[in-house]
Amino acid sequence: MRFDTFYPRRRWFEIGFWLLFFAVNVTANSIVGIMEVTRTGSPVAGWEPWVWESTSGMVWLGLIPVMLWFDRRFPLFRPYPPRYFLYHLGFTLPYSLLHVLGMVGLRELAYAGMGGNYDFGNWPREFLYEYLKDFRSYAGLLAAVYLYRLALRRWQGEASLPDRDESDPTPADRFLVKKLGKEFLIKVGDIDWLEASGNYVNLHAHGRIYPLRDTMTGMEARLAGQGFVRVHRGAMLNLDRIAEIEPFDTGDARARLVSGATVPISRRYRAQLKDRLG
Repeated sequence: MRFDTFYPRRRWFEIGFWLLFFAVNVTANSIVGIMEVTRTGSPVAGWEPWVWESTSGMVWLGLIPVMLWFDRRFPLFRPYPPRYFLYHLGFTLPYSLLHVLGMVGLRELAYAGMGGNYDFGNWPREFLYEYLKDFRSYAGLLAAVYLYRLALRRWQGEASLPDRDESDPTPADRFLVKKLGKEFLIKVGDIDWLEASGNYVNLHAHGRIYPLRDTMTGMEARLAGQGFVRVHRGAMLNLDRIAEIEPFDTGDARARLVSGATVPISRRYRAQLKDRLG
């Protein structure tokens, strides 16, 4: 499958992956739990391990967007400060607390529906036990997310500034793209528009998308005086690529580019675009 075919559908792939991952995890852990109960002769009903694992898995699945949101706010690795690792370390505590509270609440409902009563046990001891498991799960899942992003960038092609420090604020005139072991250059003038995407800025050029590890503010400085204008908190346009602008009654607008792409224009930046267009 080509990246251009996969990219528009990647969200469905990612959602499907998480659903399948937790379904397999819940099933495997439930079966192991039943085997353990049978082996030890514990007075536990056969449905209880399924409730334990499914409630834990459902809450974990619901917390995945929270983990991804926190990572977007405090991304790891350069050019971001090392203290973000400490932020993630501290975040695992409230994250685990949300997991345990949600899981216990669902178990109490499930047990009540079966005519029983769920007892979590000694809260300090049991929460410490759950936290240690949650800490490992948080680290493992976040590492998997970063590996997936790395593989996606290698397949997509990642942009960088050739032969210069990424922190150099002077205007850039071209970008180096590395894709599947090959390298090629993209001229700044060939870029249609730029889009903020998490820890990256996506360069849209020749119908392709190339991520660059930078911020929109940083890109404004790099592309100063080269025909680009900020039109949204998360978008910049190449003025030469604008085909038409469609205004809205709200004060916002939408730009249609020569390539056929449409880019939102917010009220905050609309006057600035109008001035640049003369």
